[in-house]
This record gives sequence, structure tokens and C-alpha cells, in this order.
Amino acid sequence: MATTYPTLSIDGLIAELKTLAEISAAEPPVVTRVVFSEADLRARAYVKGLFRNAGLTVTEDAVGNTFARWEGSDPELSPIGTGSHIDAIPNAGLYDGCVGVLGGLEAIRVLQQLGFKPRRSIELVIFTAEEPTRFGLGCLGSRMMANVLTPERARLLRDKEGHDLEELRTGAGFTGPLESVVLERGRFHQFVELHIEQGPLLEQEGVDIGLVTHIAAPASLQVVIEGEGGHAGAKLMPGRKDALAAAAELILALETAAKSTGAVDTVATVGVCEVFPGAVNSIPSRVRLETDIRDIDAERRDRVIDSLRKACDEVAERRGVRVTTQLVNADPPATCDPAILAALETQALAAGKSYKKMVSRAYHDTLFMARIAPVAMLFIPCRGGVSHRPDEYASPEWIGSGVHVLARTLAQLSS
Repeated sequence: MATTYPTLSIDGLIAELKTLAEISAAEPPVVTRVVFSEADLRARAYVKGLFRNAGLTVTEDAVGNTFARWEGSDPELSPIGTGSHIDAIPNAGLYDGCVGVLGGLEAIRVLQQLGFKPRRSIELVIFTAEEPTRFGLGCLGSRMMANVLTPERARLLRDKEGHDLEELRTGAGFTGPLESVVLERGRFHQFVELHIEQGPLLEQEGVDIGLVTHIAAPASLQVVIEGEGGHAGAKLMPGRKDALAAAAELILALETAAKSTGAVDTVATVGVCEVFPGAVNSIPSRVRLETDIRDIDAERRDRVIDSLRKACDEVAERRGVRVTTQLVNADPPATCDPAILAALETQALAAGKSYKKMVSRAYHDTLFMARIAPVAMLFIPCRGGVSHRPDEYASPEWIGSGVHVLARTLAQLSS
């Protein structure tokens, strides 16, 4: 690309990230912004103001997905997309998602300052509710854009207080039919998301940029084990139907199944184990497990799920307990587009930035944008791989590298 890039100063971007972090339901340095909360709406207003100051045209859909467009010279062409999210789980930090939104804005401002004129429009997106905090389901906005979460199912969503999506979105000022959120494939020509790695590899290896080739996708299987309770001292071992002992076998069976694939990309976790009645002198009569099973290969991941289900049947029969399973979700993994990756690689080299190709173990809105358009992601390092904590940190140098490569790439893709 012929545009000459001067040494970038991102002091303004760093100040904006810090200002955004102060818009929180918790005291700094903790960031908490649950979707449709007062803090979320104030944050949206602040960022939309920055968009308008940059001359971008701002629109919103019925669930609050926000689009800020820099109009290209040929408005008939579908736009190049970038962006991320600004909602934050309780007790979070200031970089997750926000670097992709405000960094995307900074990339546009850099191109504007250089006098660049895009042929395709560039559209910056704030996705609603990437975090699962409110509804127990991540990537709400992008799921609905891709119609992975249908309007009918979305209307059934409720938070812990019993408020449904319709009540909460309209109360936040987002109206219109949920059907209007769905985007046709081709609505975006290409989409690329800037994000912190949320892992330690780039920092450990001293690499500036990660080029994401695949995004792993989770499946969640809920397992409920029902046995027989009783007094911990009076009920003898031969006659026991201990639900927690059965659950322990299933937890280990899941670990074994994940390890047995022989692929480092297969991971499985039991993150929730609820025991009833939860008394030290009472035999557990009921246990609920929530599992997270991920891979970049959907068939391999699903074989792990099948292995767990078979283990459930075997343990139930042998131990005399009742085991039921429910597949909560099984999202398809995404493969990033070779053409966008080639552009990212070209522009990383042109910017003098080191890079490595890598897999995203966490999932992002780009996972669902892959249903709408060719996609890719670029990662920047984060200190110690720490994320979703107040001590989450990405240095100005790392952020600057990401913005520089993103700006160059947006220019190439939109030309």
C-alpha cells in the first residue's frame, strides 16, 4: 500500500480507554458493565460520541448492536467490518473487547488523518452482550445477527431477576422487531477483529501480533446425577448411591476423553458442581455438573461429548443412580479467511511487526460473524495472559502495534 505511515501516537486512545474504564458499576480499577445496565448505557453514549466526533454515521439495531460507518467512495459495495464489545463481566479489566472498539476507531482516525479515502465503506461495530453475564449466553448480539439465536428463542431469555430480553432492551431504548437484527450473508464483505490474546504466548515469545487462523468453539453439556441421600454415619458403604461419588467418576471420564483425542486443541472443563444437600454429614443425593468442551474441530469435540454420555450410562447402571444430560449449546468452530490473513501478514511485515499464526482458544463475536462474512482476528499480547480481572493489561506499545496493523489492513481491504 502506497500510504506512508508516520510514527503513531496513541496517547489519545489510551486516555479514551481509561475514561471508558471509569464508566463502571464498581469502583476503579474494577470494571463492571453488564448489558443494558446504567453503566452500559453511559459507556455506549460515550463511545457513540467519539464515533460522531470522527465523522462516522451511527445506527443501532433492535438489541443495541451499534454500527459506525465511514462512507466509502462506492456506497453500492458492501463494507469492511471491524469492532468488538464494550460490556464487561463483574470484576473485569479495561482492555477486553474495548481495544477492538476504540482501537478500530483509532485505526479509522489514522487513515483519515493520512488523507486515505476508502472505496468500500468501513463499518465499526459494537456488539451487544458478548459476555454471558446477564442471560447466561455469550455473544448475544452477534448470535442474533447470524440467526444462530433466533428471535423466537431470544424472546425466552431471562436474567436472574426474571426480566426478559424484550423488557430490558426496550427499557434501554432499543426498539423494533427482533427479526430485523438478522443480517444476510454478504452484509459485510469481510470482517476483522482486534483483541487482546487473553493468553500468554505472544508475550512469552516476544511477538507483536497474533494472526488467528481458527477460533475454537464451545459445547456445553449439563449433567444431573440423582442418587439417594442419607446419614453419613448410619448408611453403610455397600448400599450407597452417592451422587457426588458418581459425579467424580464422570469428571475424570471427561478429562480422560479430552486427553485421549491426542490433539492439544481439545480441552474440557467441569466448571460447576452443585451438590445437594451440601452438608458434611449427609450423603449427596443430587449433583449438577456444567461442562465446557472446546476444539477447533467440531467432529473431534463432539466425540468427546459422546464419550461423556457413554460414561454417564455406564456409571448410572453400575452405581444405581439416575443420570440425565442436556446439551445447552454446541457452536461450530470458525476458520479464518486466507485472503484476510494474507492481508494481515502483508501489513504486519510492512509495519515492521513480528507475528505468529495461532488459534483463539476463547471465542469472540467473530465466531458468529463467520456465518455472515469471511473473517479473521488479530491478537496483541496481554501481560501474563491475564484477562477478565482488574489487573488485565496491554501496554501502549502492544496496542499501538495492533492499531497500526489494523489500519493498514483496513486500508488494503477497503481499497
